[in-house]
Amino acid sequence: MIGSNESSTEGPIPASYLTFLAYLLGEWTGVEHTEDYLSYGVYLSWVLFPLAIVFILPIAIFFFCFNTSLLLLHIYKRRKSGLNEGHSGDVWYGAKEMLANLWDGHGRVWHGYELHGDENIPEGPALIVFYHGASPVDYLYFMARLLIRRKRYCHVVADHFVFRLPGLKMFIEVLGVMHGPKEVCVSALKKGYLLAISPGGVREALFSDETYGIMWGNRKGFAQVAIDAKVPIIPMFTQNVREGIRTLGGIKILRNLYERIRLPVVPMYGWFPVKLRTYIGEPIPYDPNITAEELTLKVQRYRLDEVAYQSQRLRISAQWTLG
Repeated sequence: MIGSNESSTEGPIPASYLTFLAYLLGEWTGVEHTEDYLSYGVYLSWVLFPLAIVFILPIAIFFFCFNTSLLLLHIYKRRKSGLNEGHSGDVWYGAKEMLANLWDGHGRVWHGYELHGDENIPEGPALIVFYHGASPVDYLYFMARLLIRRKRYCHVVADHFVFRLPGLKMFIEVLGVMHGPKEVCVSALKKGYLLAISPGGVREALFSDETYGIMWGNRKGFAQVAIDAKVPIIPMFTQNVREGIRTLGGIKILRNLYERIRLPVVPMYGWFPVKLRTYIGEPIPYDPNITAEELTLKVQRYRLDEVAYQSQRLRISAQWTLG
């Protein structure tokens, strides 16, 4: 008869937790050498742990801030009827200030974000043209810092797919995101708005690389908008924006898939805590005698603060290159 006394004579259970766990798994599954498998699993977990910290933690922090923004907006919406609209008369002004402080704090802590040259932004309307990194997070930091420092709010033109993303309707409304037909942009500028647009759009975000080549193709609608609205164009560039977040845009099949469905299907990775500095160039004034094609070329060849480019790790040219 086999009893508990007999089983205890087979030897003491090892004190090591890993060995004890391997012993239990071996008894339960009947698989031999379970301790070797467990040791290998523990080894892999230690090897992959730094990668999890590098890739998962930054994304978790970003989405925490994003979801916090949505939560604060819903709370604000419930209470906004009894809140002061502020000096701007904008019912969402308090929410904009709240989000600005949240995202400015994220930019300060995670990227040591800096904004240079904001004195080049006039008090009146203007069209800001910027290079589109893999993520628009640098624009969020710019928008937040500008509102805090200058009490100026900048609207932005976004791709149509943004308006189809679930749960973002209120966020888009508060940020002043526009779909961007030419007539709407001209009307906004004539009302005195500050408007930002990236001619390269999603294509530039996904498929440009660490050489910072712009991908505008034949797009010149932004130039026509500036001409029709009679406003200056202000170039903007964020240093290291490609070093912070990267994409797998070099994979040809992903490029073909994007051109077919026009959705951002290219995976991103990184969210590294690199230093981000946004540089605002001197305005290109309105010229009634210039065509949209000529103005587009002028913006493409415009030299932003040379320091912004020379300080890049690759020391790329100070001139934007055609993609």
